[in-house]
Amino acid sequence: MFSLLRRNRDVRNVFGAQVVSYMGDWFAFVALAGLVEDTTNSRFLVSLVLVSMTIPGLFMSPIAGSFADRFDRRKILVSVSVLQAFAALLLLMHSVAGIWITFVAQCIIAGLASFVGPCTSASVPNLTDNEEDLRKANALFGSTWGVMLAVGAALGGIFAAAFGRNAAFIANAVSFLLATALFANVRRPMQSARTEQQSSRRVRPLADMKEAINVAKKDPIILALLCSKMTFAVGAGIVSQLAVLASNVFNVGDSGRGLLIGVRGVGSGLGPIIGARIAGRDMAKLLKVCGYAGIIFAVCYVGAALSPFIGMAAVFIALAHLSGGAQWTLSTLGLQMTAPDHVRGRVMAGDMALVSTMIGVTSILAGIASELIGVRAAILVFASAAACASVVYIFATAEIRKRLHTAQQQQ
Repeated sequence: MFSLLRRNRDVRNVFGAQVVSYMGDWFAFVALAGLVEDTTNSRFLVSLVLVSMTIPGLFMSPIAGSFADRFDRRKILVSVSVLQAFAALLLLMHSVAGIWITFVAQCIIAGLASFVGPCTSASVPNLTDNEEDLRKANALFGSTWGVMLAVGAALGGIFAAAFGRNAAFIANAVSFLLATALFANVRRPMQSARTEQQSSRRVRPLADMKEAINVAKKDPIILALLCSKMTFAVGAGIVSQLAVLASNVFNVGDSGRGLLIGVRGVGSGLGPIIGARIAGRDMAKLLKVCGYAGIIFAVCYVGAALSPFIGMAAVFIALAHLSGGAQWTLSTLGLQMTAPDHVRGRVMAGDMALVSTMIGVTSILAGIASELIGVRAAILVFASAAACASVVYIFATAEIRKRLHTAQQQQ
């Protein structure tokens, strides 16, 4: 995978932009979760931190997908990164404007980020030279999110404890400016040439998303891939309670929060690499891995909920997100391989809108459940729901996998 970075300058720039941006994001998340909990002493409001990072994507995704398909993706990424840097500085206003300004700022950052995901995901096939490089790039970008979560969250907890939470917020703003410079340095076109009909600059969010939905309806593989992350997201709301698990159950502060959030990144970083090796070039196997990964995710979170000490919980959380990272990255790779470029941005945006909605809803419900029945019990409830969703997905995609397997044997 790293040979790809040496050979391909543009992939290297996009990779670098993701690295610094993710690092800043997780610095800010650990500091913000600790700030909200210490200021309000509310588990529900802590869960809203994750909600503020996901729900805005639901509302912005139709527009973001249209922009990704109709305008220069590089220019979008540069402009959005600059705006995110200014929004990140609003986090510093909490001592003057109150804790709610942090939620507003995080919503703005997340809303802008909804443009970044579709633009980068839809661009990767255009920045690579062949299918093998596409697979390597996808595994690399997928593992980057997890590795930066591990490194950023762990260092973020230490950084916030050592230099203060405001310093972490400033680091987040700086990371967006560095990403701006790297995106600006991409030279290869990030989208293929458009026909006259496809190159319309008129953004019609609802009509444009309807076109992407019609593409999905006609292709059962795309539809199955769009549903894949949804099974993971059924239980993903419990991630919002990791900060609460660290402080209320294991009695540790920002460093402990950083540990539990960070080991999530360790698993998410390794998962895409392992998942890519297991699935290989087989789309049927890819769908199967996505289904069983959801079950492993759920079982490991049950183990985390029942752990008597933080070290054991950390191991289970890492294993859970190893599976979650594999599922997330493989479903994205499948969409990159099957969705046409002229609608790929909208398909990716729709994918993120679906999963963001589910994560946002389950995060709210997990926060409420944690308040009512305790954080351990809340994790058990949502892990069980995730397991059931994954079993349904495996059975629902059985016929598609069978047809793909048969077609492969006939070739």
